[in-house]
Amino acid sequence: MEKYERIRVVGRGAFGIVHLCLRKADQKLVIIKQIPVEQMTKEERQAAQNECQVLKLLNHPNVIEYYENFLEDKALMIAMEYAPGGTLAEFIQKRCNSLLEEETILHFFVQILLALHHVHTHLILHRDLKTQNILLDKHRMVVKIGDFGISKILSSKSKAYTVVGTPCYISPELCEGKPYNQKSDIWALGCVLYELASLKRAFEAANLPALVLKIMSGTFAPISDRYSPELRQLVLSLLSLEPAQRPPLSHIMAQPLCIRALLNLHTDLGSVRMRRPVQGEGRGPWVAVGGPSGSTGGLARRGAWDKSSLPACGKGPGPEAPAPSTPQGREVRGRRATPGPGQHREQDQ
Repeated sequence: MEKYERIRVVGRGAFGIVHLCLRKADQKLVIIKQIPVEQMTKEERQAAQNECQVLKLLNHPNVIEYYENFLEDKALMIAMEYAPGGTLAEFIQKRCNSLLEEETILHFFVQILLALHHVHTHLILHRDLKTQNILLDKHRMVVKIGDFGISKILSSKSKAYTVVGTPCYISPELCEGKPYNQKSDIWALGCVLYELASLKRAFEAANLPALVLKIMSGTFAPISDRYSPELRQLVLSLLSLEPAQRPPLSHIMAQPLCIRALLNLHTDLGSVRMRRPVQGEGRGPWVAVGGPSGSTGGLARRGAWDKSSLPACGKGPGPEAPAPSTPQGREVRGRRATPGPGQHREQDQ
């Protein structure tokens, strides 16, 4: 730790202690996870090493940046980006039942969408996507996906089998112990979108068996009808019981409300510049978000985003909105949606 100065402990988890530190070389605040390797089981050591392996593969402005890892005092130290704005879960909790504007919801959602697309492009399943693992910058403008401790790197066509994740966000196929793939992360993405729109979780229960029953039946209260039909339909499609009926990320990005939000995001955050291409890479054509080729850059050239070019300024994600009354006594159950973007419909059972 000679390169860092400890400031304070900011968290304690199952695997160790999280420190806020000052990097002496450039006076930058960073997070260092201190994981006592000797006291860990084989599985816990694997999880710690897994997080390092995954973070090294990822480079995106909406994913927590990995700096380095090293051993000290029989502990694994993982240095990574500090997000001072807290978690999305804390942001939602502070709303005190005052619903967010749709513009604000989509401002956050499309950033999570871009980050998850980047993760899946590297054949990685996050497996624990939830509002507690989505972090905010100091202006609460930029979101960052973090906590890749239980993520899994897949081969191109493989599926995972281990049941992991936070119960309120796990998919029906996980509840059944079936093999799963990226579509389970898309289910969790739907849970996050629902939480942004309702300020509460889609699936909650007093005990685990009751929670599993709710998830398996696809039963949840509808989001407020103050939101557009397109947003409400998007929630339904992401939370389709059948994995094959959940839209792929490229189709979600191609939906008009997401395209509009991505264009607004480009304006809100200033001019988000791409890094210069490396020698031999070429400048490449401009690509559209969610186009037929499944491209990921919104009105930007091909390549990785330059994180240092993301200014922490802009007009913000939108004004606050009071909570209107929501429909009572109605539930959404087990949707069977037809495949394809924008073609999902609700079917009561």
